[in-house]
Amino acid sequence: MTFENKIYPSEAINCALCGFARCEQVCPAKISAKALRGIWFDNSRVAAAELPPENPCTNCSAPCEKACVRAGKVPIRNLMMRLYDEIRPSLEIPEPTDKSRLKTELCGIPLENPFLLSSSVVASTYDMCARAFESGWAGAAFKTICSFDIHEASPRFSAIKGISGEIIGFKNIEQLSDHSAAENMAIFRKLKQNYPTKFILASIMGKDEAEWEELAGMCEQNGADAVELNFSCPNMAEGGLGSDIGQVPEFVEQFTRAAKRGCNIPVLAKLTPNVASMIPAGEAAKRGGADGISAINTIKSITGVNPHTLVAAPSVRGRSALGGYSGNAVKPIALRFISELSHNKGLSDMHISGMGGIETWQDALEFILLGSGSVQVTTAVMQYGYRIIHELTSGLNYYLAEKGYNNVGEIVGLAADTVSDTTDSLERDTVLFPKFDHSKCIACGRCAISCSDGGHSAINLRDDGKPTLDGSKCVGCHLCLIVCPERAIGTAKKRVQRR
Repeated sequence: MTFENKIYPSEAINCALCGFARCEQVCPAKISAKALRGIWFDNSRVAAAELPPENPCTNCSAPCEKACVRAGKVPIRNLMMRLYDEIRPSLEIPEPTDKSRLKTELCGIPLENPFLLSSSVVASTYDMCARAFESGWAGAAFKTICSFDIHEASPRFSAIKGISGEIIGFKNIEQLSDHSAAENMAIFRKLKQNYPTKFILASIMGKDEAEWEELAGMCEQNGADAVELNFSCPNMAEGGLGSDIGQVPEFVEQFTRAAKRGCNIPVLAKLTPNVASMIPAGEAAKRGGADGISAINTIKSITGVNPHTLVAAPSVRGRSALGGYSGNAVKPIALRFISELSHNKGLSDMHISGMGGIETWQDALEFILLGSGSVQVTTAVMQYGYRIIHELTSGLNYYLAEKGYNNVGEIVGLAADTVSDTTDSLERDTVLFPKFDHSKCIACGRCAISCSDGGHSAINLRDDGKPTLDGSKCVGCHLCLIVCPERAIGTAKKRVQRR
């Protein structure tokens, strides 16, 4: 089975992912909403594996489609039938019941799976963390603890959205925890008492060496398993804090050393992506005694300007500010930094906790394959809720079982050596041609337009509107594969020598 043998999330794009899904309330088998979430989060194989043995949709009148809040727009029955008829028969293994292969560790401390909440609003109270832990998250990087007087702006979020309303890129101008350090310490004690096996990563930010040291020690004394040093918040730059620290390796080393003096638990430095290279700060963190690195924090951004008010978003009484950009749009940038860190031999003994745009188990897998020993998530939780942990863990567990891996540790960094820092090292003597599947083609002509206006004019259209390839002009750039709306273009089996 290949990864292409699946139902794509775009095929369920009109699903609203309801919190209390009406489709499931009327579904006789109570399976529709969970299956739709599986498809949405690129987990159709597990969605198919989790279905009852007998297909309850065969003779069903599809009351789910009538009850849907977008009635007539989501082909629920068709998608369910495809899970049974197309995906389920092609599964190489049944859904694995053993989840022990998801177990891993962070700086020697056990994790039940590699998924943590990242330091943000999604991990800012006892009740929120407790619900996340009950849902299956292995732990949480608690919202950054400080001694500053925090008063948040309103509104403080803006976003760039896709055609179905899903968040592609997310901007926040939020700062740090608005609870006192004492209040947060009480939360730590209660969480550790009630959830002793869950991992508490205490994010802190101080204004000087003494404060970094004091906060680190306080977190250890109150139950934190490790400390994460926030050197990267783009919304706390005034006065040399946040991302301004992460841009100066000397500060990273100085304050890491101070935090290490204050505690005996592992310390991770959370680094900023608002630099040309993360290596100087990473090496400085190691010199200061850090046990690991967290990356990336959000990217300084402006998501847009209102053409009527002439104010950037979010607008706070007619003013705005640079903010932190996150969401799936930043994943390529995050992966670039993870690759950079894992390639550095001087940092090879440090744990990397990766984050930045993780929404699906495959997103998380990519971070792990490039060198992350654990992963952290915020924006996807803000959009979809803690419930996505099921798709994350079940999808990753199925992959590990299908590929024959015994645990997460076996795949950390497996793809790291496939990435070069420059394109100069890549082979350039052969071409891999595209291959058209006319049975899927709808004769829209998108491939020909893109090739003509953005490529090498190597695609011609037949009388029926379907494409043919002029191999004398094609350079194998694969633009046509990317733009095809029906995924009707694949690749040839063999490369050919460049003419």
